[in-house]
Amino acid sequence: MKNPLFPNSIPNLAFALSLVALAVLNGGCNKSTNPSANQTTPGKPKVALIMKSLANEFFSTMAEGAKQHQAATPTAYELIVNGIKNETDLAEQVNLVEQMIARRVNAIVIAPADSKALVTVLKHAKEAGILVVNIDNKLDADVLKQADLKVPFVGPDNRAGARQVGEALAKQLTAGDQVAIIEGIPTAFNGQQRRLGFEDAMKAAGVNVVSVQSGRWEMDTANNVAAAILNEHAGLKAILCANDNMALGAVSAIQAAGKTGKVLVVGFDNISALRSLLDKGQVVATADQHGDRLAVFGIEAALKILKGEAPPADQTTAVDLITKE
Repeated sequence: MKNPLFPNSIPNLAFALSLVALAVLNGGCNKSTNPSANQTTPGKPKVALIMKSLANEFFSTMAEGAKQHQAATPTAYELIVNGIKNETDLAEQVNLVEQMIARRVNAIVIAPADSKALVTVLKHAKEAGILVVNIDNKLDADVLKQADLKVPFVGPDNRAGARQVGEALAKQLTAGDQVAIIEGIPTAFNGQQRRLGFEDAMKAAGVNVVSVQSGRWEMDTANNVAAAILNEHAGLKAILCANDNMALGAVSAIQAAGKTGKVLVVGFDNISALRSLLDKGQVVATADQHGDRLAVFGIEAALKILKGEAPPADQTTAVDLITKE
């Protein structure tokens, strides 16, 4: 029997319920697509640290330093730490940046695996309103200009640091001696600068650089490269390596060739695994760019920029020569 006051109550009720359901569905859709829905709570920015290979002691030290900094100032910011499996996995590092864009972080502090290949995705981050701060390996200036992208760099003068290392080695060489350079990834700015610093020192000392080859920042690759160089150049007196991982590989190759003490080695980074070799004289020198603080310097710069306390600007950090104590 129909209600005389609401003759179509059942159909009207069904229609009303359908409207409610539709409103709920629309509300849910709006929540997931609203650009501001997942924004970090004001006052506590979310900072993503994206590094190169965490298998490299230098970057694991960098990550630990950042974690300790955040733990000491837990109310200042949230920290997300990411890294790739090996130095050459550019696609994975691009993917990490894209993930951080999707998570709507406030800032990305990145040590790019390649100075050119990461520029495009970092521009996407900037377009999404994310602050980008570059550490360790400087992004290519020409590619940044072409992309109309400005990114502050916080890090050491790699060329000056490598020259110091090369000069320490030169004191144990004679003009005319033959040496080789094992560089990092050729498209990495810091690798380029370290090679140039080594070349500056060798040229000033009148030493002949007979081979320059890439060890791609990795111990095993450098070991193979060093073995081939030693085989090709019997009179080689030293190998200059653009990071300590590669220096470890070079030392191993020298030992295998029975030339310990006859072929000197230098590195760059001052990782703990190298220090016993410094004490033994198997490595002459390395450079300390303070990996435990380098990410922290970038994070602190990002926080100041986010607060409006400092304009986005490059900052040169310390790099020190390390020799046998």
